Amino acid sequence: MQNRGIKSAAFWILMIVVALLLWQITQTGGMNAVSQKDLSFSDFMIEVERGTIAAVTLDGNVAEGYFKQAGSFKTIVPNDYPDMIRILREKGVKLTVKDRSESSWFAILISFAPLILIFFFFVFMMRQMSGAGKNGALTFGKSKAKLLSLSQKKITFKDVAGADEAKEELQEVVEFLREPGKFQKLGGRIPRGVLLVGPPGTGKTLLARAVAGEANAPFFSLSGSDFVEMFVGVGASRVRDLFEQGHKHAPCIIFIDELDAVGRHRGAGLGGGHDEREQTLNALLTEMDGFNTDSGVIIVAATNRPDVLDPALLRPGRFDRRVVVPRPDVGGRVGILQVHTKKTPLAEDVDLTVIARGTPGFSGADLENLVNEAALIGARSGHGSVAMADFEKAKDKVIMGAERRSMVLTDEEKRITAWHEAGHALVAMLNPHADPVHKVSIIPRGMALGITAQLPENDQHNYSKSKLLAMLEVMMGGRVAEELKFDGEITTGASNDIERATELAHGMVCEWGMSELGPVRIGPQKRDVFLGKYIADDSRSHSESMAQQVDELVRKFVSDAHKRAKAALSSHRNALNRIAEALLERETLDGADIKKLIAGEGLIPAVP
Repeated sequence: MQNRGIKSAAFWILMIVVALLLWQITQTGGMNAVSQKDLSFSDFMIEVERGTIAAVTLDGNVAEGYFKQAGSFKTIVPNDYPDMIRILREKGVKLTVKDRSESSWFAILISFAPLILIFFFFVFMMRQMSGAGKNGALTFGKSKAKLLSLSQKKITFKDVAGADEAKEELQEVVEFLREPGKFQKLGGRIPRGVLLVGPPGTGKTLLARAVAGEANAPFFSLSGSDFVEMFVGVGASRVRDLFEQGHKHAPCIIFIDELDAVGRHRGAGLGGGHDEREQTLNALLTEMDGFNTDSGVIIVAATNRPDVLDPALLRPGRFDRRVVVPRPDVGGRVGILQVHTKKTPLAEDVDLTVIARGTPGFSGADLENLVNEAALIGARSGHGSVAMADFEKAKDKVIMGAERRSMVLTDEEKRITAWHEAGHALVAMLNPHADPVHKVSIIPRGMALGITAQLPENDQHNYSKSKLLAMLEVMMGGRVAEELKFDGEITTGASNDIERATELAHGMVCEWGMSELGPVRIGPQKRDVFLGKYIADDSRSHSESMAQQVDELVRKFVSDAHKRAKAALSSHRNALNRIAEALLERETLDGADIKKLIAGEGLIPAVP
């Protein structure tokens, strides 16, 4: 970088000097052209005889000088007039003779000055286009990979929490980069490519950087979209250049984020064909299968869409090892919170275990955002440290959305919303298979006028039929509460509940075999034409009579859930009214408050 800056500065200094030189020559020539008088040689000699000439400068055959009175002149001296110098001396004219060799060289230099200027300008433009840097117009075939050198801040496995199994699998890659001979002497071959698969925000990129940090190896990082350009052949050229750089820095790690951007199934689309993306993928496949096992170059890629990748990428010899990076469990969430709160001053009442239990399904990025939101809330409140109350407010904001207190609701809308949310909450409390109620609010958040948040007690990986039926019943609780309170009058507030209930019931019938039709999958097979499937494939796998039965069973699931919710709320009308009235008074209730209201206990008066 320093040498490049010195060369650029020297080039610009030369350009300025040449420009000043040309400007001076132009200016001098212009002034002389205005004040100088052209004389014939005979007139010149007449003026000499008269004694009007003060000084003469001889430059070859050119004589320039000044009159004694005013003005200058110029004339051409013939070669066969040897007495001129004698006559000038007799008349007392001051005579100066220039060296012709110096004059000729200077004249030659001046004559070639425009060509020199054009040459250096052309060199400068070519350097800019070929890019003394990475952004030149002729560097589109070069890889855009960023090299994280060993001098930069390292990330190790200590900085990664919540992915213990993935770290164990990647530890083998670290050991190979540290001691490749340990594996090679026994005939072992390290996986040439490691594919990190998992939902967004689970730390796939962080894991790849940790591998490079642990192995103390160079780390090239780029995205799958960096290969694709509007010019044909650029992607393949960048792939080749990337692997050339990798070989020069071996042993090293090349990390490709969002691999699905360049590694999608070939032949995809309505017309198929050989497009630029497929050409890039072909180059990637060739390079991955081409370098030697002892080259020390390991490809680590990350994606959250492994289903769309081309099968050739996943075969042995390419990405032959798949490492799943799932969402963290309770223990993993505690570890992640400990990592993200290292630089955050915490109050004494903060219990990270409680926070982790109350955030099931959160990814590492979600937890980092939660800690950041809690810190911002604590700072706005003027706290010296982040308290547990700040984390609770941050969790409500992340789960339920930001409050929209500026949204003005009429008293009638508030009453409808209060009974609607009270119906959800009461049904959830009465059904033993439903998730516990975390908080109920009639403050508008996001696009909803009110919200009932439920949090499972433990991480859930499988759902029973009883659990799904309880979910349907809770979804119908809001509509049923409106019917009971307002004498059968219903509103559009349950539109999202009905949509989700219908979708859930359809899944129970068609995907999970929980209906009278038995354990069969009903519906179209997932064959997306844009993932390389056949457009002419008839994916329908059931008859018209089967479709009619599916519709009837879906409706039955939803209507039965409506009936169960109505029975539950009808037998607990007083509790429903108490919850709704408390919501109108306080706007927000937590699970403990709702339990007290169901038991008929009073709440502590709200602080105004």
